[in-house]
Amino acid sequence: MSLQKHLINDPADLVVESLKGLCTLNHQLSLDVENKIVYQANQDTSKVAVICGGGSGHEPAHGSFVGEGLLTAAVCGNVFASPNTKQVRHGIDLVNNDAGNYTGDVLNFGLAKEQYAAELHKTPIKFLVVGDDVAVGKTQGGIVGRRGMAGVVLTYKVAGAAAAKGASLDEVYNVAEWVAGRIGTIGVGLEHCHVPGTATSEAHLGLDEVEVGLGIHNESGNKRLKPVPKLNELVPQLIDLITSNTDKERGYVPFKNDGSDEVVVFINNLGGFSELELGAFVGSVTVDLSTRKIKVVRAIAGTFITSLNMPGVSVSLLLLPKSGESGAPKTEDLLSYIDAKANAPGWKWTSPQIPNDISKFTVKAETKPSPTAASSGVKVADPKAFIENITRACDAVVAAEPEITRMDTIAGDGDCGLTLKGGADSVKAAVKAGEITGEDIIADMVVVAKIAAKDMGGTSGALYSIFFSGLAQALKANASAGSISDDVWKKSLGDALDKLYTYTRARPPSRTLIDPLAGFIKELGQGWPAAVQNATKAAEYTKEVDAKAGRSAYVDSSLLQQEKVPDPGAWGVMTILQALFK
Repeated sequence: MSLQKHLINDPADLVVESLKGLCTLNHQLSLDVENKIVYQANQDTSKVAVICGGGSGHEPAHGSFVGEGLLTAAVCGNVFASPNTKQVRHGIDLVNNDAGNYTGDVLNFGLAKEQYAAELHKTPIKFLVVGDDVAVGKTQGGIVGRRGMAGVVLTYKVAGAAAAKGASLDEVYNVAEWVAGRIGTIGVGLEHCHVPGTATSEAHLGLDEVEVGLGIHNESGNKRLKPVPKLNELVPQLIDLITSNTDKERGYVPFKNDGSDEVVVFINNLGGFSELELGAFVGSVTVDLSTRKIKVVRAIAGTFITSLNMPGVSVSLLLLPKSGESGAPKTEDLLSYIDAKANAPGWKWTSPQIPNDISKFTVKAETKPSPTAASSGVKVADPKAFIENITRACDAVVAAEPEITRMDTIAGDGDCGLTLKGGADSVKAAVKAGEITGEDIIADMVVVAKIAAKDMGGTSGALYSIFFSGLAQALKANASAGSISDDVWKKSLGDALDKLYTYTRARPPSRTLIDPLAGFIKELGQGWPAAVQNATKAAEYTKEVDAKAGRSAYVDSSLLQQEKVPDPGAWGVMTILQALFK
């Protein structure tokens, strides 16, 4: 379900309050509060004014694109609602430049333009609608046309940069019209968004569904995929919808698909998509285009036009002109407009270069092999049983991941389960590869320590790595060649805990992984079963403990007491010990 809570005063005041906040940050802007118009305070009236507008809820579009080198004014409607004719007309009056005005939207912008012309004003106006959504087929959208998606922002950028460079009204209009006709966009979302002030609703999509072709006003898409595919399976389907020259319904952009196509890639976060996922999406798109022999000349990614808090992303492709193409602008001119600096907060940094070839980052860097350590000659009494125990413990951690993750969403930052699972999976892989055998237990502990540092990460990974490194050192000091005894194990485990204590101030009871680990080692003199039982009691007791260290130290203790959730890290240690000594 999409996030349905908002930090606002009154939904009716949200748009104006947001615009006031924008103008507080940006001194080049002025605000007409009554008409919800953001405009450049000091305009160069000798240049074409570029006006845009539409419903709010798409921030940073449209108001945050007002600034030198991009838009002259933005007329803002209520959330997902077009501004009315009066607002648009007032916006035209505010930027009535000598060189003319260029506007974009549909009915209300068109009506304002016609009213303005009917009053016999001398300043000319050009009007353009951008529809770039390829999800809507030609038959279905035969009358209403395509929806506007992220391609409208790239059109703004080209038009604004052309105007800033002194292009005439006709030149600005012609290049913007050409760009609008060569952009295809497709969006994909994991859920719909929630509009502030409206009633809460049930989830539109299941946890295992993704919707392709949805609009930026919560309009449903043209298909749902179940289960949610991996990126390398999803992205080719999206690119097909834009680049196909055989699909009669969606062949809007004249791709040749013969190795001659060059594009600008524009990837847009629809509001609730994480930057982490956005980066992966960029990589998948550029790789897919490379396999199609479509050359990416520029790649732009970020949050440009949203659907409030929608967890989704869109990809737009601007097909650049072929050499000698009749009526087309020059490619170098288009790229100069896209690369031109825009002094507007909504336009983020972009590279004026051809993107890097991602394949060169997938080649493993050459490293010198580490010196091979001599065999210690110390092994466990039963290597086969040791491997079985290790494997069983790893399987137990993997099985417990959902519950540990649930605990950590309450008591921490939600990553503990996945951190432990990552370590467990890597230990199993090392066993399978013969890197952990039980035949050289000191070397085995070194491998586990390295896995914890590399594949777990975070605080837990560091603590596990220090402990197992300390255990390897202790075994080396306490054991002699041959099979290791229980007494050596117990002393070495105690020494490893002492080593860990030099790096953490946590002492039991502290509501950390230290609690069950220390409880286990403290009770070793009573035998392995008693030690495991004591570790289990210590992990359970973390439900009652006020956090003195670790992830829970930053969480409201009353919430933890209310939820009665144990420490996730402690639960992980308990899970490992119970499985090891089952």
